[in-house]
Amino acid sequence: MSVDLSGSGPAPRRGLALFLPLAVFLLLAVLFFFRLFAGDASRLPSALIGKQAPAFALPALAGFPGVGGLSGEDLRKGRVSVVNVFASWCAPCREEHAQLMALAGDARLAQAGVALAGLAYKDDPSNSRRFLEDVGNPYGAIGVDLAGRVAIDFGVYGVPETFVVRGDGTIAFKFVGPLTRQAMEATLMPEIEKAAR
Repeated sequence: MSVDLSGSGPAPRRGLALFLPLAVFLLLAVLFFFRLFAGDASRLPSALIGKQAPAFALPALAGFPGVGGLSGEDLRKGRVSVVNVFASWCAPCREEHAQLMALAGDARLAQAGVALAGLAYKDDPSNSRRFLEDVGNPYGAIGVDLAGRVAIDFGVYGVPETFVVRGDGTIAFKFVGPLTRQAMEATLMPEIEKAAR
């Protein structure tokens, strides 16, 4: 009987045993990475589509005379509302802001009586005010949601998000992510028009 004293026998098996968990981890990391960025984030489902907007009452953002707070009752006054969830610390909110300003000045919305409202999500009111003073205020109403409770009730995944609410308070549509010019024309405007019928 011969004994291998070179030590080369079991080493490859041990190396494989050490490498296997690392290989599995790397494979899973790559899979999760690709799944995370797969698909269109704006198409995330919302359990609230077709259901009533939550009951809430948020105070107004100070510093904008004539611009009141936001409540669930405001969304049940017979006109379509577009509710945009934003924050001053949100870079994509800055990206989409020019589209919101254009939406606020759109004659089609004014004719249809569509209301544009903002929900300031987990943001210091002085920061929200400075943000809107810098980039312009497109909103007819701004609710301050310091704790983020109302956004949670709306099913917000993250800012920005935009909701179209029918005049009876039913949530008709949800757009996740920053609005682009293309998204405004191809997606949001048709949803607003559909909700107004």
